[in-house]
Amino acid sequence: MKPHSRDDHGAAVVDFVLVSMVLVPLVLGIIQVALVLHVRNTLTAAATEGARYGAAIDRSPLDAAAKTRTQITASIADRFASAVTGTQRVVSGVDEIEVHVVADVPPLGLWGPAIRLNVYGHAVKEAAP
Repeated sequence: MKPHSRDDHGAAVVDFVLVSMVLVPLVLGIIQVALVLHVRNTLTAAATEGARYGAAIDRSPLDAAAKTRTQITASIADRFASAVTGTQRVVSGVDEIEVHVVADVPPLGLWGPAIRLNVYGHAVKEAAP
Protein backbone atom coordinates (compact mmCIF):
# COMPACT_ATOMS: atom_id res chain seq x y z
CA MET A 1 0.00 0.00 0.00
CA LYS A 2 1.29 3.37 -0.99
CA PRO A 3 1.59 6.09 1.66
CA HIS A 4 -0.54 9.21 1.15
CA SER A 5 1.19 12.19 -0.32
CA ARG A 6 0.83 15.72 0.96
CA ASP A 7 -1.48 16.49 -1.99
CA ASP A 8 -4.17 14.11 -0.59
CA HIS A 9 -4.55 15.95 2.72
CA GLY A 10 -8.05 17.44 3.06
CA ALA A 11 -9.50 15.50 0.11
CA ALA A 12 -11.97 13.68 2.38
CA VAL A 13 -13.40 16.99 3.57
CA VAL A 14 -13.97 18.14 -0.01
CA ASP A 15 -15.58 14.80 -0.93
CA PHE A 16 -17.87 15.00 2.11
CA VAL A 17 -18.99 18.53 1.24
CA LEU A 18 -19.69 17.62 -2.40
CA VAL A 19 -21.70 14.52 -1.49
CA SER A 20 -23.55 16.36 1.31
CA MET A 21 -24.66 19.07 -1.13
CA VAL A 22 -26.54 16.41 -3.09
CA LEU A 23 -27.75 14.11 -0.32
CA VAL A 24 -29.05 16.61 2.24
CA PRO A 25 -31.60 18.29 -0.09
CA LEU A 26 -32.65 14.87 -1.38
CA VAL A 27 -33.31 13.53 2.12
CA LEU A 28 -35.10 16.73 3.17
CA GLY A 29 -37.28 16.53 0.05
CA ILE A 30 -38.26 12.94 0.83
CA ILE A 31 -39.13 13.91 4.41
CA GLN A 32 -41.25 16.83 3.15
CA VAL A 33 -43.20 14.64 0.72
CA ALA A 34 -43.84 12.18 3.55
CA LEU A 35 -45.10 15.02 5.78
CA VAL A 36 -47.51 16.36 3.16
CA LEU A 37 -48.83 12.86 2.38
CA HIS A 38 -49.32 12.15 6.08
CA VAL A 39 -51.30 15.37 6.58
CA ARG A 40 -53.39 14.73 3.45
CA ASN A 41 -54.20 11.15 4.46
CA THR A 42 -55.07 12.20 8.01
CA LEU A 43 -57.36 14.98 6.76
CA THR A 44 -59.06 12.60 4.32
CA ALA A 45 -59.64 10.01 7.05
CA ALA A 46 -61.05 12.67 9.39
CA ALA A 47 -63.36 14.07 6.68
CA THR A 48 -64.64 10.60 5.84
CA GLU A 49 -65.23 9.76 9.49
CA GLY A 50 -67.00 13.07 10.03
CA ALA A 51 -69.23 12.47 7.00
CA ARG A 52 -70.17 9.02 8.31
CA TYR A 53 -70.95 10.51 11.70
CA GLY A 54 -73.10 13.26 10.19
CA ALA A 55 -74.96 10.80 7.96
CA ALA A 56 -76.79 9.23 10.91
CA ILE A 57 -80.54 9.84 11.11
CA ASP A 58 -80.38 12.15 14.13
CA ARG A 59 -77.39 14.22 12.94
CA SER A 60 -76.77 17.11 10.54
CA PRO A 61 -73.94 18.40 8.32
CA LEU A 62 -72.95 20.73 11.17
CA ASP A 63 -72.39 17.66 13.36
CA ALA A 64 -70.26 16.17 10.57
CA ALA A 65 -68.06 19.28 10.41
CA ALA A 66 -67.71 19.40 14.20
CA LYS A 67 -66.70 15.72 14.35
CA THR A 68 -64.15 16.30 11.58
CA ARG A 69 -62.64 19.28 13.46
CA THR A 70 -62.37 17.16 16.60
CA GLN A 71 -60.66 14.34 14.68
CA ILE A 72 -58.16 16.71 13.03
CA THR A 73 -57.35 18.49 16.29
CA ALA A 74 -56.75 15.17 18.06
CA SER A 75 -54.67 13.73 15.21
CA ILE A 76 -52.40 16.51 13.98
CA ALA A 77 -52.98 20.18 14.89
CA ASP A 78 -55.64 22.86 15.41
CA ARG A 79 -54.42 24.97 12.50
CA PHE A 80 -55.52 22.31 9.98
CA ALA A 81 -59.09 22.31 11.35
CA SER A 82 -59.95 25.95 10.69
CA ALA A 83 -61.66 25.53 7.29
CA VAL A 84 -64.06 22.58 7.61
CA THR A 85 -67.54 22.65 6.10
CA GLY A 86 -70.32 20.10 5.99
CA THR A 87 -73.13 20.11 3.43
CA GLN A 88 -76.02 17.90 2.49
CA ARG A 89 -76.65 17.34 -1.20
CA VAL A 90 -78.46 15.00 -3.54
CA VAL A 91 -76.41 12.82 -5.90
CA SER A 92 -78.34 10.62 -8.34
CA GLY A 93 -81.43 10.88 -6.18
CA VAL A 94 -79.63 9.88 -2.98
CA ASP A 95 -79.06 12.22 -0.03
CA GLU A 96 -75.40 12.54 0.85
CA ILE A 97 -73.31 14.29 3.47
CA GLU A 98 -70.13 15.91 2.18
CA VAL A 99 -67.37 17.25 4.39
CA HIS A 100 -64.83 19.57 2.77
CA VAL A 101 -61.52 20.41 4.46
CA VAL A 102 -59.12 23.09 3.21
CA ALA A 103 -55.70 23.20 4.86
CA ASP A 104 -52.37 24.83 4.09
CA VAL A 105 -49.27 22.71 4.70
CA PRO A 106 -45.93 24.54 4.75
CA PRO A 107 -43.60 22.83 2.26
CA LEU A 108 -40.46 23.41 4.32
CA GLY A 109 -41.57 22.03 7.66
CA LEU A 110 -42.69 25.13 9.53
CA TRP A 111 -41.55 27.80 7.07
CA GLY A 112 -42.13 28.88 3.53
CA PRO A 113 -45.13 29.26 1.25
CA ALA A 114 -47.89 26.77 1.94
CA ILE A 115 -49.26 23.98 -0.23
CA ARG A 116 -53.09 24.09 -0.23
CA LEU A 117 -54.84 20.76 0.30
CA ASN A 118 -58.54 20.25 -0.53
CA VAL A 119 -59.94 16.96 0.75
CA TYR A 120 -63.47 15.60 0.82
CA GLY A 121 -65.35 12.96 2.74
CA HIS A 122 -68.70 11.54 1.59
CA ALA A 123 -71.35 9.35 3.18
CA VAL A 124 -74.88 8.36 2.22
CA LYS A 125 -77.45 9.90 4.58
CA GLU A 126 -79.45 7.34 6.52
CA ALA A 127 -83.17 7.36 5.78
CA ALA A 128 -85.83 7.05 8.45
CA PRO A 129 -87.66 3.70 8.30
